[in-house]
Amino acid sequence: MSSTGNLAEILEFVMGTGLIPADGEIWRVRRRAIVPSLHQKYVTAMISLFGEASHRLCEKLDTAASDGEDVEMESLFSRLTLDIIGKAVFNYDFDSLSVDNGIVEAVYTVLREAEMRSTSPIPTWEIPIWKDISPRQRKATKALKLINDTLNDLIAICKRMVEQEELQFHEEYMNEQDPSILHFLLASGDDVSSKQLRDDLMTMLIAGHETSAAVLTWTFYLLSKEPRVMAKLQEEVDTVLGDRFPTIEDMKKLKYTTRVINESLRLYPQPPVLIRRSLQEDVLGKYPIKRGEDIFISVYNLHHCPKHWVDAERFYPERWPLDGPNPNETTRISAIYLSVVALGNALETCLLHLRQ
Repeated sequence: MSSTGNLAEILEFVMGTGLIPADGEIWRVRRRAIVPSLHQKYVTAMISLFGEASHRLCEKLDTAASDGEDVEMESLFSRLTLDIIGKAVFNYDFDSLSVDNGIVEAVYTVLREAEMRSTSPIPTWEIPIWKDISPRQRKATKALKLINDTLNDLIAICKRMVEQEELQFHEEYMNEQDPSILHFLLASGDDVSSKQLRDDLMTMLIAGHETSAAVLTWTFYLLSKEPRVMAKLQEEVDTVLGDRFPTIEDMKKLKYTTRVINESLRLYPQPPVLIRRSLQEDVLGKYPIKRGEDIFISVYNLHHCPKHWVDAERFYPERWPLDGPNPNETTRISAIYLSVVALGNALETCLLHLRQ
C-alpha cells in the first residue's frame, strides 16, 4: 500500500485533498462521485466545445503565419486547454487565447510556485514569517486567493441555478446552459463540503490543463520531425472529416490519429514521474522498502526501456496496429486521468484542424 507522499505535501497548499493529493477513503469517495459526470452525453457536448476552442487557436495561428510572426506553441496550447477545462469543469470562460486577465496570470503564478516547491531543497514556505516578507510568497498567496474566490463564486452561482431549475436527475443528466462537471455534481446531490468541491475543481484546473497542453506540445514537436507521419495523419483526417469539426461518431474512425497520440504519450508521458510513499515495510524486487519512504516511479524510463519496446526511441505510431485494440490503458498512465478523461478528445481535435 502507498500514499502520494511528497507529491501531496507539495500540492496541498493549492489542491488540498483534491483527486491527486487525496489518499485512501477520500480518493475513493471522490472518484465514485466524479466519474459518473463523464457520461457519453457530456463527452458529446464537450467535443463540440473542443472543436470551437481549437478553431479559435487555428485562427490565431493563421494570423501569425500571415504576418510572419513566431509563436510559442507551449504557451498557446496551455491557454487552449485552460479555456477548455474552464468551460468543461465549471462553466467559466477564461478566454485566455484572446485576453490576458488576472485569473489567467494567477493560475500560472500558482503553477510556478508548485514547480519551485517541487525542486527546492529547503521548504522556506513553511517558515511563518517568510510568507509575509518574501515577494514570491506574497504573490503566490494573492494569486491563490483570487483563484479560490473565483471558484467559490462559481460554486455559489451554480448552486443557485440548481436550486431554481426543475430538476429531474438521471445518469446522463446535463444542463444545456451549463453542461459542466460542477453542475452535474451539485445536481446529483453530491454530499460534500464546499472546500472539498473547491479542492476537486482546483485539481482538475491546475493539473488537467497543464498535462494536456504538454501532450499537445510534444505531439506537434514529434510531427514536425516526421513529415511522413504528418502526411498520413492529414490523409486520414481529410478522408474522415473533410473541413467539418469532429463528432463523437468520428472518434472510432480516426484510428491513426489516436495512434499518433498514443505514441506521443509513450515517448513523453504526462506526468513523466509518479511518486508514492510506503505505508509499511515491503520489498520491491530485491530492494527493501522502509515505512515512510518516497518512491519515484519513472514512467518516462519505463516507456523508453529497450527491454520492453522495439526501437524504443523512435516515434513510430504504426507500432500500435490499426486493427488491434486501442492502447489507451498502456499509454494513459496519468494520476489525473479520471478527472480529465474528456480532454483526451481535445488533443485530437486540435491535431485535426491545425494544418501545415
